[in-house]
Amino acid sequence: MPFPATHPALERALAAQGYAEPTPVQAAVLAPEAAGRDLLVSAQTGSGKTVAFGLAFGPTLLGEADRLTNPGAPLALVIAPTRELALQVNAELTWLYKDAGAVVVSCVGGMDPRREQRALAAGCHIVVGTPGRLKDHLERGNLNSKALRVVVLDEADEMLDMGFREDLEEILDSAPEGRRTLLFSATIAKEIAALARRYQRDAMRIDTIQRNEPHGDIEYRAMRVAPNEVEHAVVNVLRFFEAPGALVFCNTRDGVRHMHAALRERGFSVVGLSGELGQRERSDALQALRDGHARVCVATDVAARGLDLPDLGLVIHADLPVNKAGLLHRSGRTGRAGRKGVSVLIVPYTRRRKAEMLLSSGNIDAEWGAAPTADAIRAKDQVRLLEDPILAEPAAEEDLALAAKVLETKSPEEVAAALIRLYRARLPSPEDLFEDPRDRGSSAKGDRWSPDRAERGERPDRGDRPDRAEREFGKPDRLSPDDVVWFRVTVGRKNNADPKWLIPLICRLGHVTKPDIGAIRIFDNETKFEISKGAEAKFSSAIKATEGEDIRIEPSAPPGPRPQGGAPYVKKPFNKKKPSNDARPDRGDRPERSGPPSAHGPRKGSPGKGGGKPFKGPPRRKD
Repeated sequence: MPFPATHPALERALAAQGYAEPTPVQAAVLAPEAAGRDLLVSAQTGSGKTVAFGLAFGPTLLGEADRLTNPGAPLALVIAPTRELALQVNAELTWLYKDAGAVVVSCVGGMDPRREQRALAAGCHIVVGTPGRLKDHLERGNLNSKALRVVVLDEADEMLDMGFREDLEEILDSAPEGRRTLLFSATIAKEIAALARRYQRDAMRIDTIQRNEPHGDIEYRAMRVAPNEVEHAVVNVLRFFEAPGALVFCNTRDGVRHMHAALRERGFSVVGLSGELGQRERSDALQALRDGHARVCVATDVAARGLDLPDLGLVIHADLPVNKAGLLHRSGRTGRAGRKGVSVLIVPYTRRRKAEMLLSSGNIDAEWGAAPTADAIRAKDQVRLLEDPILAEPAAEEDLALAAKVLETKSPEEVAAALIRLYRARLPSPEDLFEDPRDRGSSAKGDRWSPDRAERGERPDRGDRPDRAEREFGKPDRLSPDDVVWFRVTVGRKNNADPKWLIPLICRLGHVTKPDIGAIRIFDNETKFEISKGAEAKFSSAIKATEGEDIRIEPSAPPGPRPQGGAPYVKKPFNKKKPSNDARPDRGDRPERSGPPSAHGPRKGSPGKGGGKPFKGPPRRKD
């Protein structure tokens, strides 16, 4: 379907950029019934919203004129939540309105405010900015909002989540009452609906999101790992997919710094984005991603808002998102403009239910499984090497001549082996991960980490097993009870606790080695373990960093003795019928009571401590 008729200058710009057919949201805002009206639009990230609202307010700005002339007070104002998104919108509107003669000015945090002030004073037609900087220019008198014909709120839900409600209300209150208000949001929550009712007039609701279906161009995968191997799992996922562009999400700035350093140490071309970076550093990092000098970007949620990176085929949630909106916004960075993408959730065993709740709330059917193993990555590398385009390119005469000289002294096998070594040298080494036995034979989707019962069958014959004394031969000596101190970690049997990943976790968090760890006792909600007294001081100092974390380690009392064998407990049937007097057991000789009843204490129904009210007889009839 071709684009609906719009202004000739905008049509020429679309043709120059290769736009042949509109996306669903672009077609909806250009429908005849939407012309000149306020719009409340919900659309997925990456659906072409910027071009959509740029085309929607075109008739309002241009009217019957061929071009815009005499730039003065701005006619259109676009508000975006982050600097990157605002700059991206500025670039999109610049090429869209180039033939129309529009002057577009950006006002974002981190830029020189004096330069923005001079640009506003010189005159413009469209202003794009972030709420805080626009409010600042408005209060200083640099931004004149009296001539505004249209105001656009892009990703309004995110601006409200980031605490910009008061700034948005001040900006909208300063705009003329007769202007158009276009509100774009990924979700229409109660706060968005309330904002629309207050500042829009007879708004037309446009919904291009299928509520019961996830993003069709994004493949969701959930990979379970041991809690201390999240970093290794991220490495293996990056190596397994080898996407031209990948985005790794962490929840905190410290997490971004740590993950960025870990990936760079392993040889990845990686950049980091967080709120602590200046605008110049952020711009350099994004430019490196666009130029292909960097392949991986590690970022927080706020820093990655509005990123539109080319060839971004992979999103990794190193830390689980806080809610459904965070999951959808993160994943929406890939699968844009008809391209396919993969969104991978790294799920520690202790965060399984949190991940299941997130996926369920978003109606996402993710493929569950283990993280890629080192052997699987090496097998993929072999396939990629054999399919590398360099092997299919025709060889130049100079290359053939040099190859003949090499073959004079080396055999073809030696030359091929050298080629393989060169190929592997530029690839980071995969990590060896703990393989949970439950991953073997588990179903692909929605298995909730339980093995496939259809494949269990009967337990195979284990043959003759050696005696206990023979099996214990060669085991290390246990620490003496007088030489250990007990600690507890806040994961247990319900969290799939297993010594195979608990021991590395304890060693890493407590700065000890495996010989310093004694017995381990796993309970339902916690695990208790021994630490040698020689390592107690160092261990106690190191575990203070776990306070306030999901997994905490703290001192503990020794666990009780294990239950010993004995006669099995037999539950007696419950019998409501009371035994007769003859069946009552003999209680022995009891002393006879003597004296008045008061000498033996209050009885039931008698006044006194623990008794009821005294009996006064039936009520008398009053004639």
